[in-house]
Amino acid sequence: MDEKLPFSAQIEEKVGPVIVISKFNVNPEDVDQFLKEWASDAETMKLQPGFISTQLHRGIAGSSVFANYAVFESTEHFKRASNNPEFQSKLTHYLASIVVSPHIFKKVAVPGICVD
Repeated sequence: MDEKLPFSAQIEEKVGPVIVISKFNVNPEDVDQFLKEWASDAETMKLQPGFISTQLHRGIAGSSVFANYAVFESTEHFKRASNNPEFQSKLTHYLASIVVSPHIFKKVAVPGICVD
């Protein structure tokens, strides 16, 4: 998502809690398969130390663009969870046509509007 900062650099920053937002571009004919694979991955992630929550969203009006919002206690927890061999093996089941764009965020406090 940020062309100037690769995901590999983001995951090395020691901060927490973090929100991992991943955008998935899915071919319309592959949506059912994507949902099946995503659900399986989410079940694995839910069991990982430091996992807090996840939520998948789909674009409206027939869109086949999805966004996942996952919360972890820290980048270190997310890194360990995403490097888990069981999770890594599941990634091979995704169709090659699916394009994912992940990015790691942290909350920003804006006085009177949002807390960190």
